[in-house]
Amino acid sequence: MNDLLDSAVAAHGGLDRWNQINSIAVDAAITGALWHVKGKVDALKDVRFEADTKRQLLTMDYVSQDKQSVFEPSRVVIKRRDGALIDARDEPERSFDGHQLETPWDDIHLAYFGGEALWTYLNMPFLYTWPGFATEEIAPIEVDGETWRRLKVTFPEHIKSHTRQQISCFGPDGLLRRHDFTIDVIGGATGMLYATDYRNVDGIIIPTTRRGYAWHGDYQRVPEPLLVAIDMGAITTR
Repeated sequence: MNDLLDSAVAAHGGLDRWNQINSIAVDAAITGALWHVKGKVDALKDVRFEADTKRQLLTMDYVSQDKQSVFEPSRVVIKRRDGALIDARDEPERSFDGHQLETPWDDIHLAYFGGEALWTYLNMPFLYTWPGFATEEIAPIEVDGETWRRLKVTFPEHIKSHTRQQISCFGPDGLLRRHDFTIDVIGGATGMLYATDYRNVDGIIIPTTRRGYAWHGDYQRVPEPLLVAIDMGAITTR
């Protein structure tokens, strides 16, 4: 690990503690303008999801809708709580071909995007220590009187995420402040996700509030609309 990744991993709880955890479960409300654009208003406003920390797998319970989804890179399944199959799609990423920001989503699209996004967020920055990830510290930026060190991360092809190259910005305390990216399955739309309200959960330091906006130019935030809001309630590990 380079110096920045090493300090970020330590600030978020350290690899020794992280390696003792198999998954993280979260109760959350996920809202924002993106879901309106995609025709999925309030679809994620009351969810419970569990992210595996050893492989790319995320399960989501849509609390008031009697359905659950299972995201893996090569397959998404939606079923009822009694196990009855509702829908499934192999190689789900291919179904986004030609999509732009305004393209509406079906339930599989939503489950795929929510799966790859939330799995990435919950596993950062520990994920970057996995084999196949390449990291490089790039020029810092000044934001609201703080110096944020920035880590450019190149994801391996077998890990599904927003795009292959993403930037994580860390504050002087080593904690994630912002996550910058583009989103391949939304036609390369820009996104920056601010991380705040950190909580110590069984020794892992997790941001419980995230706010996502578009950006233009040299990572200049577009203040309206608020695209994504993630508000976490109960968080448990196992």
